[in-house]
Amino acid sequence: MKKLLAAALTGGIFALIVVAQFPPARKHTPNQSKIVTALVPATGSTTTASKFEMEIKGSERIIQANGIPNHKVGAFPNRGNPHRIAPQRYYYRIPAKPELSGRITPLELGNFGIAVNGVPFDPGAAEWYLGVRNSEWRYEALSDAVPLGIDANYAHVQPTGAYHYHGVPTGLMTVLKVRPDQHSPIIGWAADGFPIYALYGYSKSDSAQSAIVTLKSSYRVKLGTRPTGRGAPGGRYDGTFTADYEYVKDLGDLDECNGRFCVTPDFPEGTYAYFLTKDWPIIPRAYHGKPSNDFQRKKLPPKGKK
Repeated sequence: MKKLLAAALTGGIFALIVVAQFPPARKHTPNQSKIVTALVPATGSTTTASKFEMEIKGSERIIQANGIPNHKVGAFPNRGNPHRIAPQRYYYRIPAKPELSGRITPLELGNFGIAVNGVPFDPGAAEWYLGVRNSEWRYEALSDAVPLGIDANYAHVQPTGAYHYHGVPTGLMTVLKVRPDQHSPIIGWAADGFPIYALYGYSKSDSAQSAIVTLKSSYRVKLGTRPTGRGAPGGRYDGTFTADYEYVKDLGDLDECNGRFCVTPDFPEGTYAYFLTKDWPIIPRAYHGKPSNDFQRKKLPPKGKK
């Protein structure tokens, strides 16, 4: 919902100033995770065909899609998710020849990139402890501390009808015939223009002749317990919240953006590439390049506001 705040006539131009009005955040109190076992079976079909178009124009890779997956989906609405899948109008412009920006840009809340079937990768959940938006204590979508009606593709639906992935897209992996004995095909494109692969890559990042391995992230769950008081949830660190994780350099195969410089079947001369992993963050949470503004959501209210 948008509310008109002010209107001004300046130099013959009628300027309208509007801001987004955010509904109250849901108030949650769980501080420990459950084991996600109750995924909604992906046995249903969508009534609209999947559409995905990609072309390179000049310096840009242009992607247009309707956000409808090309595989079976769970039943929506469901007990944890009251929304129906509906076609979207995605139009993304990303660099055709992306470059590193020299800095790491964290993903706040929004789409990290888009899959090759036109479904966005959206790892974060808009759910916070006590309903305090943009606080440190944001719930992880797949922790199941807050039931979100996730289906067997680790996806669910936003109020807009947008189906989106929170984890490794199992249905798409089947369609693409991703295998553990072969390097992953490109499964998507990040907002900064670099390719996204899933799970499997070369054991030596600079050698296409090396063995195929399941790549591991360099994140782990923190040891000990969370703080208490001042809106902190307490309890032991266990992956319930995004803040439960920490990056440890060289703990795994990938960097803090869940990527690496490597050769791939698509880029035999080498490229920077992101990987989805079985362990957290699963979908990357930061960029090494400059993300396209086309992927940005409206900004959240100031930190600490509900």
